[in-house]
Amino acid sequence: MSDFDTIVVGAGAVGLACAFALTKAGRSVLVLEKQNRIGAGVSSRNSEVIHAGIHYPTHSLKARLCVEGRRALYPFLETHAVAYKRCGKLIVATNPQEIAAVERLALQGEVNGVEGVRWLSAEQARRLEPQLHAVAALESVESGVFDAHGYMAALEGEIVANSGVVALNAPFEGADAYRQGFTVHVGGAEPMTLQARNLIIAAGLSAQACARLLDGFPTARIPTQHLGKGHYFSLQGVRAPFSRLIYPPPIPGALGAHYRCDLGGVARFGPDLEWVEREDYAVDPGRAAQFYKLIRTFWPALPDGALAPDYAGIRPKIHCPNEPQSDFIIDDEAGHGVAGLVCLFGIESPGLTSSLAIGEEVVRCLAG
Repeated sequence: MSDFDTIVVGAGAVGLACAFALTKAGRSVLVLEKQNRIGAGVSSRNSEVIHAGIHYPTHSLKARLCVEGRRALYPFLETHAVAYKRCGKLIVATNPQEIAAVERLALQGEVNGVEGVRWLSAEQARRLEPQLHAVAALESVESGVFDAHGYMAALEGEIVANSGVVALNAPFEGADAYRQGFTVHVGGAEPMTLQARNLIIAAGLSAQACARLLDGFPTARIPTQHLGKGHYFSLQGVRAPFSRLIYPPPIPGALGAHYRCDLGGVARFGPDLEWVEREDYAVDPGRAAQFYKLIRTFWPALPDGALAPDYAGIRPKIHCPNEPQSDFIIDDEAGHGVAGLVCLFGIESPGLTSSLAIGEEVVRCLAG
């Protein structure tokens, strides 16, 4: 007899959303988290942006799950009294050469079924944001910012209310598949072995390492992981210049360093993209020069000395430098051949926005 119907590895936003969806479906669920708190990994170092779904290729998982996830996210935040602001986003062309890239995003948003997208002239954009320099812009009224940690706490509360369990300081140390499910090995101060019918790997930066600990999982299906470090700088001594999110056209491998004003009124810029070999969360003050150059293309009034190093995050990328961004990988029995197992790889942006939809997708995978 199984101890749990499903064990989820990873208590970040996506792992918790998977567990939430599974408990709603009536399954008994255990979430394993190696850290001493939920959301301590990738989920703790992001922009807390709610993406509308404009940027992602036609028929991709990112496009579908971002739109589905965003539509589900606002009602969830409202119901659970989690702070958010549907502030909107402007994707700006700061010179004529960038107009074509923004036009492509306008078309992609239409193909992806994103609501509330309209093209703005330079004058219309300045009426919305007087300090903005742009020759044209794309407005997305469904974009926003929210309290990601409050969201994860709400997910945990729902999991527990539905008789699920979130175990902290409980590292996943491997699993063996057998006919009726999995024997799962858990480390920590009190190591144990548990039985589960299903197993979900939603471990962010540790997803590949966890997959290698799965007996019988075909290693050829484990994508190579690349670490994309993103630095953030905050605005000091100057009032936040914009009420909306401000995004440049995307860069190879990422959406590009953008502007946001968080729920506490702090203006931040980032993340940029630096390919690194190991997890390192230090912010190099020397990178500010690149930020000043970029920011002044859309905010020429940025004063000297106004940017301060803030924080950095690491994105679990599965594409190489200078390649287009990869799609999410949700690898289930149809792909790898192991019944009851779902592995999530490359869940970076828009993973946070997509998380509720990813959870529902995992439920569908287990249902066949």
